Amino acid sequence: MIELNIESHSSVPKYRQIVNAVINGIEIGTLKRDQQLPSINELSEEYYLARDTVEKAYNVLKKEGIIQAVQGKGFFIRRDGPGQLRVLLIMNKLSAYKKMIYYAMLNKLGSDAVVDLRIHHHSAQRFKKLLEENLGQYHFYVVMPHFYEETEQVNIVKLLEQIPRQELIILDRDLSDLNGSYSAVYQQFDRDIYEALESGLDLLDKYRQLTLVFPKDVFYPREIVRGFRNFCVHYKKDFEILDTLTGRSLQTGTAYIVLEDGDLAELVRQAKQRNLRLGQEVGVLAFNETPLKEVLADGIAVISTDHEKMGETAARLILSKQQEKVKNPFLLIRRASL
Repeated sequence: MIELNIESHSSVPKYRQIVNAVINGIEIGTLKRDQQLPSINELSEEYYLARDTVEKAYNVLKKEGIIQAVQGKGFFIRRDGPGQLRVLLIMNKLSAYKKMIYYAMLNKLGSDAVVDLRIHHHSAQRFKKLLEENLGQYHFYVVMPHFYEETEQVNIVKLLEQIPRQELIILDRDLSDLNGSYSAVYQQFDRDIYEALESGLDLLDKYRQLTLVFPKDVFYPREIVRGFRNFCVHYKKDFEILDTLTGRSLQTGTAYIVLEDGDLAELVRQAKQRNLRLGQEVGVLAFNETPLKEVLADGIAVISTDHEKMGETAARLILSKQQEKVKNPFLLIRRASL
Protein backbone atom coordinates (compact mmCIF):
# COMPACT_ATOMS: atom_id res chain seq x y z
CA MET A 1 0.00 0.00 0.00
CA ILE A 2 1.15 3.56 -0.65
CA GLU A 3 2.02 5.37 2.57
CA LEU A 4 0.53 8.84 2.18
CA ASN A 5 0.75 11.83 4.47
CA ILE A 6 -1.25 14.42 2.57
CA GLU A 7 -0.64 17.96 3.84
CA SER A 8 -3.63 20.08 2.87
CA HIS A 9 -1.86 23.38 3.47
CA SER A 10 1.38 22.47 1.71
CA SER A 11 2.55 24.48 -1.30
CA VAL A 12 3.05 21.13 -3.03
CA PRO A 13 -0.18 20.16 -4.87
CA LYS A 14 -1.87 17.02 -3.58
CA TYR A 15 -1.40 15.13 -6.84
CA ARG A 16 2.34 15.84 -6.65
CA GLN A 17 2.44 14.60 -3.06
CA ILE A 18 1.04 11.27 -4.31
CA VAL A 19 3.67 11.17 -7.07
CA ASN A 20 6.45 11.89 -4.58
CA ALA A 21 5.14 9.24 -2.18
CA VAL A 22 5.25 6.56 -4.88
CA ILE A 23 8.78 7.54 -5.96
CA ASN A 24 9.93 7.59 -2.33
CA GLY A 25 8.33 4.19 -1.71
CA ILE A 26 10.28 2.71 -4.63
CA GLU A 27 13.53 4.28 -3.42
CA ILE A 28 13.24 2.97 0.15
CA GLY A 29 11.88 -0.40 -0.93
CA THR A 30 8.37 -0.30 0.48
CA LEU A 31 7.07 -0.45 -3.10
CA LYS A 32 8.53 -3.20 -5.29
CA ARG A 33 8.91 -3.59 -9.05
CA ASP A 34 5.78 -5.19 -10.59
CA GLN A 35 3.77 -4.47 -7.41
CA GLN A 36 0.14 -3.55 -8.00
CA LEU A 37 -1.03 -0.17 -6.76
CA PRO A 38 -4.47 0.66 -5.35
CA SER A 39 -7.06 1.64 -7.92
CA ILE A 40 -7.93 5.30 -8.35
CA ASN A 41 -11.20 4.79 -6.45
CA GLU A 42 -9.52 2.86 -3.62
CA LEU A 43 -6.85 5.52 -3.06
CA SER A 44 -9.31 8.43 -3.25
CA GLU A 45 -11.68 6.76 -0.73
CA GLU A 46 -8.96 5.76 1.75
CA TYR A 47 -7.35 9.20 1.91
CA TYR A 48 -10.48 11.30 1.22
CA LEU A 49 -9.02 12.66 -1.99
CA ALA A 50 -10.84 13.83 -5.08
CA ARG A 51 -10.82 11.15 -7.76
CA ASP A 52 -9.45 13.67 -10.27
CA THR A 53 -6.47 14.34 -7.98
CA VAL A 54 -5.50 10.65 -7.84
CA GLU A 55 -6.08 10.23 -11.57
CA LYS A 56 -3.81 13.22 -12.31
CA ALA A 57 -1.08 11.73 -10.09
CA TYR A 58 -1.31 8.35 -11.82
CA ASN A 59 -1.16 10.02 -15.25
CA VAL A 60 2.04 11.84 -14.23
CA LEU A 61 3.53 8.57 -12.93
CA LYS A 62 2.65 6.84 -16.22
CA LYS A 63 4.14 9.67 -18.25
CA GLU A 64 7.36 9.55 -16.23
CA GLY A 65 7.63 5.79 -16.82
CA ILE A 66 7.24 4.89 -13.15
CA ILE A 67 3.98 2.95 -13.35
CA GLN A 68 2.05 1.27 -16.13
CA ALA A 69 -1.63 0.53 -16.64
CA VAL A 70 -2.53 -3.07 -17.52
CA GLN A 71 -5.95 -3.26 -19.12
CA GLY A 72 -8.46 -5.08 -16.94
CA LYS A 73 -6.00 -5.46 -14.04
CA GLY A 74 -4.97 -2.02 -12.79
CA PHE A 75 -1.78 -0.06 -12.14
CA PHE A 76 1.65 -1.60 -11.52
CA ILE A 77 5.14 -0.37 -10.68
CA ARG A 78 7.25 -0.73 -13.82
CA ARG A 79 10.22 -3.09 -13.99
CA ASP A 80 12.48 -0.43 -15.53
CA GLY A 81 13.38 2.65 -13.59
CA PRO A 82 11.99 6.19 -13.73
CA GLY A 83 13.74 8.79 -15.82
CA GLN A 84 14.19 6.56 -18.86
CA LEU A 85 13.09 7.89 -22.22
CA ARG A 86 10.13 5.77 -23.28
CA VAL A 87 9.17 5.39 -26.94
CA LEU A 88 6.32 3.38 -28.44
CA LEU A 89 6.95 2.32 -32.05
CA ILE A 90 3.78 1.13 -33.82
CA MET A 91 4.39 -0.52 -37.23
CA ASN A 92 2.05 -2.07 -39.78
CA LYS A 93 4.07 -5.31 -40.04
CA LEU A 94 7.40 -6.84 -39.07
CA SER A 95 9.79 -7.56 -41.94
CA ALA A 96 13.52 -7.52 -42.57
CA TYR A 97 13.54 -3.86 -43.57
CA LYS A 98 11.17 -2.81 -40.77
CA LYS A 99 13.61 -4.42 -38.32
CA MET A 100 16.33 -2.15 -39.77
CA ILE A 101 14.27 0.88 -38.74
CA TYR A 102 13.71 -0.51 -35.24
CA TYR A 103 17.33 -1.39 -34.57
CA ALA A 104 18.59 1.90 -36.04
CA MET A 105 16.30 3.74 -33.60
CA LEU A 106 17.54 1.65 -30.69
CA ASN A 107 21.19 2.25 -31.53
CA LYS A 108 20.75 5.99 -32.01
CA LEU A 109 18.70 6.50 -28.83
CA GLY A 110 21.17 4.55 -26.71
CA SER A 111 20.83 2.48 -23.55
CA ASP A 112 18.96 5.17 -21.61
CA ALA A 113 15.89 4.73 -23.81
CA VAL A 114 13.25 2.02 -23.94
CA VAL A 115 11.63 1.38 -27.34
CA ASP A 116 8.57 -0.87 -27.20
CA LEU A 117 7.46 -2.31 -30.55
CA ARG A 118 3.82 -3.04 -31.40
CA ILE A 119 2.29 -4.22 -34.70
CA HIS A 120 -1.16 -3.11 -35.91
CA HIS A 121 -1.23 -5.46 -38.96
CA HIS A 122 -2.86 -2.76 -41.15
CA SER A 123 -5.91 -2.87 -38.87
CA ALA A 124 -7.43 0.42 -37.70
CA GLN A 125 -9.28 -1.42 -34.95
CA ARG A 126 -6.05 -2.98 -33.71
CA PHE A 127 -4.36 0.43 -33.81
CA LYS A 128 -7.23 1.96 -31.83
CA LYS A 129 -6.84 -0.73 -29.16
CA LEU A 130 -3.08 -0.19 -28.97
CA LEU A 131 -3.58 3.53 -28.41
CA GLU A 132 -6.22 2.97 -25.74
CA GLU A 133 -3.86 0.64 -23.87
CA ASN A 134 -0.75 2.83 -24.14
CA LEU A 135 -1.77 6.48 -24.38
CA GLY A 136 -0.12 8.55 -21.66
CA GLN A 137 2.52 5.93 -20.85
CA TYR A 138 5.25 7.07 -23.28
CA HIS A 139 7.21 10.23 -24.04
CA PHE A 140 6.99 9.67 -27.81
CA TYR A 141 4.74 7.73 -30.17
CA VAL A 142 6.27 6.75 -33.53
CA VAL A 143 3.52 5.55 -35.85
CA MET A 144 3.64 3.95 -39.30
CA PRO A 145 0.13 4.71 -40.65
CA HIS A 146 -0.37 2.06 -43.35
CA PHE A 147 -3.93 0.72 -43.19
CA TYR A 148 -6.32 -1.16 -45.46
CA GLU A 149 -8.44 1.78 -46.54
CA GLU A 150 -11.32 -0.31 -47.85
CA THR A 151 -11.89 -1.89 -44.42
CA GLU A 152 -11.59 1.21 -42.27
CA GLN A 153 -14.10 1.32 -39.43
CA VAL A 154 -12.46 4.16 -37.51
CA ASN A 155 -11.00 7.53 -38.40
CA ILE A 156 -7.21 7.24 -38.26
CA VAL A 157 -6.68 11.00 -38.16
CA LYS A 158 -8.97 11.34 -35.14
CA LEU A 159 -7.06 8.57 -33.39
CA LEU A 160 -3.73 10.26 -34.07
CA GLU A 161 -5.12 13.56 -32.80
CA GLN A 162 -5.37 11.95 -29.35
CA ILE A 163 -1.56 11.96 -29.19
CA PRO A 164 -0.09 15.33 -28.17
CA ARG A 165 1.56 16.81 -31.26
CA GLN A 166 4.96 17.22 -29.58
CA GLU A 167 4.95 13.48 -28.78
CA LEU A 168 3.96 12.24 -32.26
CA ILE A 169 6.29 11.18 -35.08
CA ILE A 170 4.71 9.86 -38.29
CA LEU A 171 6.93 7.33 -40.04
CA ASP A 172 7.23 6.21 -43.67
CA ARG A 173 4.33 8.25 -45.08
CA ASP A 174 2.87 11.61 -44.15
CA LEU A 175 -0.85 12.27 -43.70
CA SER A 176 -2.17 15.36 -45.46
CA ASP A 177 -5.38 15.32 -43.39
CA LEU A 178 -3.57 15.56 -40.06
CA ASN A 179 -3.43 19.19 -39.04
CA GLY A 180 -1.07 20.94 -36.66
CA SER A 181 2.64 20.84 -36.05
CA TYR A 182 4.10 17.34 -35.68
CA SER A 183 7.19 15.45 -36.78
CA ALA A 184 7.41 13.06 -39.73
CA VAL A 185 10.07 11.03 -41.54
CA TYR A 186 8.36 10.14 -44.76
CA GLN A 187 8.51 8.79 -48.29
CA GLN A 188 6.72 10.37 -51.24
CA PHE A 189 6.02 7.09 -52.96
CA ASP A 190 4.86 8.22 -56.40
CA ARG A 191 7.65 10.78 -56.81
CA ASP A 192 10.27 8.48 -55.26
CA ILE A 193 9.51 5.62 -57.65
CA TYR A 194 9.47 7.95 -60.65
CA GLU A 195 12.83 9.53 -59.81
CA ALA A 196 14.48 6.20 -58.94
CA LEU A 197 13.46 4.70 -62.30
CA GLU A 198 14.55 7.88 -64.04
CA SER A 199 18.01 7.54 -62.50
CA GLY A 200 18.27 4.08 -64.10
CA LEU A 201 17.18 5.02 -67.60
CA ASP A 202 20.51 3.87 -69.03
CA LEU A 203 19.88 0.39 -67.57
CA LEU A 204 16.21 0.23 -68.58
CA ASP A 205 16.73 1.29 -72.20
CA LYS A 206 17.62 -2.23 -73.31
CA TYR A 207 14.22 -3.59 -72.24
CA ARG A 208 11.20 -3.20 -74.54
CA GLN A 209 8.71 -3.45 -71.65
CA LEU A 210 8.50 -2.79 -67.91
CA THR A 211 6.24 -4.96 -65.75
CA LEU A 212 5.25 -4.00 -62.22
CA VAL A 213 4.15 -6.90 -60.01
CA PHE A 214 1.86 -5.20 -57.50
CA PRO A 215 0.17 -7.77 -55.21
CA LYS A 216 -3.53 -7.29 -54.49
CA ASP A 217 -3.60 -9.27 -51.23
CA VAL A 218 -0.67 -7.50 -49.54
CA PHE A 219 -0.85 -3.84 -48.58
CA TYR A 220 1.38 -1.44 -50.48
CA PRO A 221 0.66 2.26 -51.10
CA ARG A 222 -1.21 2.80 -54.38
CA GLU A 223 1.06 5.76 -55.08
CA ILE A 224 3.67 3.21 -56.21
CA VAL A 225 1.46 2.28 -59.16
CA ARG A 226 0.86 5.94 -59.99
CA GLY A 227 4.58 6.74 -59.99
CA PHE A 228 5.39 3.69 -62.13
CA ARG A 229 2.66 4.52 -64.66
CA ASN A 230 3.70 8.19 -64.83
CA PHE A 231 7.30 7.19 -65.56
CA CYS A 232 6.32 4.75 -68.31
CA VAL A 233 3.97 7.24 -69.98
CA HIS A 234 6.46 10.10 -69.80
CA TYR A 235 9.32 8.05 -71.24
CA LYS A 236 7.09 6.16 -73.72
CA LYS A 237 7.85 2.72 -72.27
CA ASP A 238 5.48 -0.20 -72.87
CA PHE A 239 4.29 -1.39 -69.50
CA GLU A 240 2.09 -3.92 -67.72
CA ILE A 241 0.85 -4.24 -64.14
CA LEU A 242 0.33 -7.76 -62.72
CA ASP A 243 -0.77 -8.89 -59.27
CA THR A 244 1.40 -12.04 -59.26
CA LEU A 245 3.96 -13.98 -61.29
CA THR A 246 2.57 -17.36 -60.25
CA GLY A 247 1.33 -19.24 -63.30
CA ARG A 248 2.91 -16.76 -65.73
CA SER A 249 5.96 -17.28 -67.92
CA LEU A 250 8.71 -14.68 -67.98
CA GLN A 251 8.86 -12.60 -71.13
CA THR A 252 12.31 -11.90 -72.53
CA GLY A 253 13.12 -8.27 -73.15
CA THR A 254 11.13 -7.30 -70.05
CA ALA A 255 12.33 -5.73 -66.83
CA TYR A 256 10.23 -6.83 -63.84
CA ILE A 257 9.74 -4.64 -60.78
CA VAL A 258 8.70 -6.89 -57.89
CA LEU A 259 7.53 -5.79 -54.44
CA GLU A 260 7.12 -9.13 -52.69
CA ASP A 261 9.97 -11.55 -51.95
CA GLY A 262 7.75 -14.46 -53.03
CA ASP A 263 7.45 -13.00 -56.54
CA LEU A 264 11.19 -12.32 -56.56
CA ALA A 265 11.90 -15.96 -55.71
CA GLU A 266 9.50 -17.14 -58.47
CA LEU A 267 11.20 -14.86 -60.98
CA VAL A 268 14.71 -16.09 -60.12
CA ARG A 269 13.51 -19.71 -60.16
CA GLN A 270 11.96 -19.37 -63.63
CA ALA A 271 15.01 -17.59 -65.02
CA LYS A 272 17.26 -20.37 -63.71
CA GLN A 273 15.05 -23.12 -65.15
CA ARG A 274 15.01 -21.48 -68.60
CA ASN A 275 18.68 -20.37 -68.53
CA LEU A 276 17.66 -16.73 -68.91
CA ARG A 277 20.41 -14.29 -67.98
CA LEU A 278 19.31 -11.73 -65.40
CA GLY A 279 20.33 -8.27 -66.51
CA GLN A 280 20.38 -9.36 -70.17
CA GLU A 281 17.32 -11.25 -71.44
CA VAL A 282 15.27 -10.44 -68.33
CA GLY A 283 15.68 -7.55 -65.91
CA VAL A 284 14.88 -7.70 -62.20
CA LEU A 285 14.35 -4.72 -59.92
CA ALA A 286 13.18 -5.48 -56.36
CA PHE A 287 11.56 -3.17 -53.82
CA ASN A 288 13.08 -2.49 -50.37
CA GLU A 289 16.71 -3.32 -49.71
CA THR A 290 17.64 -6.32 -47.55
CA PRO A 291 21.03 -8.03 -47.04
CA LEU A 292 19.81 -11.11 -48.97
CA LYS A 293 19.20 -9.12 -52.16
CA GLU A 294 22.82 -8.02 -52.18
CA VAL A 295 24.02 -11.61 -52.62
CA LEU A 296 21.10 -13.38 -54.33
CA ALA A 297 21.76 -14.33 -57.99
CA ASP A 298 24.97 -12.26 -58.10
CA GLY A 299 23.08 -9.23 -56.80
CA ILE A 300 19.48 -8.05 -57.20
CA ALA A 301 19.04 -4.40 -58.17
CA VAL A 302 16.77 -2.56 -55.73
CA ILE A 303 14.75 0.62 -55.43
CA SER A 304 14.49 1.43 -51.77
CA THR A 305 14.24 4.03 -49.10
CA ASP A 306 17.12 4.09 -46.62
CA HIS A 307 15.54 2.25 -43.69
CA GLU A 308 18.45 2.73 -41.32
CA LYS A 309 18.42 6.45 -42.07
CA MET A 310 14.69 6.56 -41.34
CA GLY A 311 15.20 5.04 -37.89
CA GLU A 312 18.17 7.28 -37.15
CA THR A 313 16.28 10.43 -38.18
CA ALA A 314 13.30 9.51 -36.01
CA ALA A 315 15.66 9.01 -33.08
CA ARG A 316 17.34 12.36 -33.77
CA LEU A 317 13.98 14.14 -33.68
CA ILE A 318 13.18 12.43 -30.38
CA LEU A 319 16.50 13.36 -28.78
CA SER A 320 16.41 16.95 -30.01
CA LYS A 321 12.68 17.32 -29.26
CA GLN A 322 12.37 19.23 -32.53
CA GLN A 323 9.21 19.19 -34.61
CA GLU A 324 10.26 18.73 -38.20
CA LYS A 325 9.18 16.94 -41.38
CA VAL A 326 12.04 15.13 -43.11
CA LYS A 327 11.86 13.39 -46.47
CA ASN A 328 13.81 10.16 -46.26
CA PRO A 329 16.38 9.32 -48.99
CA PHE A 330 15.18 6.99 -51.75
CA LEU A 331 17.45 5.56 -54.43
CA LEU A 332 18.13 2.89 -57.02
CA ILE A 333 20.88 0.44 -56.08
CA ARG A 334 22.54 -0.84 -59.25
CA ARG A 335 23.33 -4.56 -59.38
CA ALA A 336 23.77 -7.32 -61.94
CA SER A 337 20.08 -8.24 -62.24
CA LEU A 338 19.29 -5.03 -64.17
